[in-house]
Amino acid sequence: MKILVTGGLGFIGSHTVVELQNAGYEVVIIDDLSNASESVLDGIEAITSTRPEFEKLDLRDRNAVSAFFKKHADVEGVIHFAASKAVGESVHKPLLYYENNLNSLIYLLQELVEKNEASFIFSSSCTVYGQADELPITESAPVKPAESPYGNTKQIGEEIIRDTAHKYQNFKAIALRYFNPIGAHESVEIGELPLGVPQNLVPFITQTAAGLRQELSVFGNDYPTRDGTCVRDYIHVVDLAQAHVMALTRLIEGKNKSNYEVFNLGTGTGSTVLEVIETFEKVSGVKLPYKIVDRREGDVVAAYADTEKANNELGWKSELSLADALDSAWKWEKKVRGIQ
Repeated sequence: MKILVTGGLGFIGSHTVVELQNAGYEVVIIDDLSNASESVLDGIEAITSTRPEFEKLDLRDRNAVSAFFKKHADVEGVIHFAASKAVGESVHKPLLYYENNLNSLIYLLQELVEKNEASFIFSSSCTVYGQADELPITESAPVKPAESPYGNTKQIGEEIIRDTAHKYQNFKAIALRYFNPIGAHESVEIGELPLGVPQNLVPFITQTAAGLRQELSVFGNDYPTRDGTCVRDYIHVVDLAQAHVMALTRLIEGKNKSNYEVFNLGTGTGSTVLEVIETFEKVSGVKLPYKIVDRREGDVVAAYADTEKANNELGWKSELSLADALDSAWKWEKKVRGIQ
């Protein structure tokens, strides 16, 4: 069965391609290479002994998307990662985020609803909950007004998919709301490799430890948390990738309870920024220089998942620890930088 993975050379996308191929799926990747490298194909091939098909394509190009689906008429499912994803950048470039994240989604769905049957997995985010009223966050928690244009694109994206699934009975979808993916594949053949200055905590930590960055900035230490820094639910990317395969298989095997479902993906445990730094220092043996700076616009105080629904209905749970994830991220960083 052929599955399209958009953004499949990115961090989560590449790990999901590996798990899909390990599960016996045939994969074709679309990526515009705006935040990824074609060399990731070599890593995927090294792990799975199979090189997935790849097409460089901008999903904002309606005609190119249409031509792709004519060429690949046998695509039966799509896992959609391709999107701009930096919260801070989205505040400064809202129109770029709305164009990139929503137009690409709409053009994909317009093709899929023409098929006899199509399964769609959407890369969503816990940002849809904003600052939740209760922790841990369940799937029934209210979707709050978004704290950033990025978060809003995920909310609007979910609404578009829900309405599409309601109208077209041949179309089935699952939105996976994940928390904070980190880490790298144990083979150290693929990992997180942001272009430019990292927008996420862990690659900034590993780049600082590797000497690429002078020091780490901790955005605020006056939050109402146990040490004053923000709390997040950090999930190993391999655990996350496996959940995508399980969600896709659920749709293909018709085990879904409705045409549109939502699942949280996290560990169920929140860690503060300072706890992540401390754990990294333990697993790496490297002392991290950091400074406390002003809060960052769009950041919520705390977010961690209630994973009961994913555990019980998807049959999935996270297996790898924060220390496992940070250890693999550091090994990957050292490999990329040629550090012994």
